[in-house]
Amino acid sequence: MTTLSKSPVQARSTTVDLALVASFAALVAVCSILPAINVSTFAPITLQTFGVLLAGAVLGARRGVLAVLLWMAVGAIGMPVFAGGKAGLGVFAGPTGGYLVGMVLAVATCGLLVERLARRGRATQPVLVAAAGVPALVVLHVLGIVGLHLRADLSWSAAAAVDVVFVPGDLVKLVATALVAAAVHRAFPALLRRGA
Repeated sequence: MTTLSKSPVQARSTTVDLALVASFAALVAVCSILPAINVSTFAPITLQTFGVLLAGAVLGARRGVLAVLLWMAVGAIGMPVFAGGKAGLGVFAGPTGGYLVGMVLAVATCGLLVERLARRGRATQPVLVAAAGVPALVVLHVLGIVGLHLRADLSWSAAAAVDVVFVPGDLVKLVATALVAAAVHRAFPALLRRGA
């Protein structure tokens, strides 16, 4: 009877993956609590979307989702790592809960699309990485509007009006994400192929 154990290479790979997931969870947290611009009573403008998109674009779907879920778990247990320094399970049931759900789907969407680019050797092209982030932003904003409509008792048009304020900043963050992620993939071309 043989026992299955990980080889040193597999163990090292798992350790690297865990370190990357934890690092990107921390990055999203920092991006969420940095000094923010208050433009809405519901949520400030922060770098949170940049952290989420970058997690997907650099780590791929699986590890990116794990990083975002880890960040959310830390916030759910009471650490003030959400936008505006908020914490706890109540944030998920609040007006911005739709954005939180959207972030999980956005990081997965961006990650899957950039993984496809990486398989074709094109994840080093910022324009293509930015294009991969566009559907992710659409998912994020659509679910954000749904959450505002359901949880803030806003009409669909009022919820969309609240959301549209965040779009220009998110497009700038998408460009920054594409530039950073493309540079990372130039420096570490096997990053997505190894652990995505």
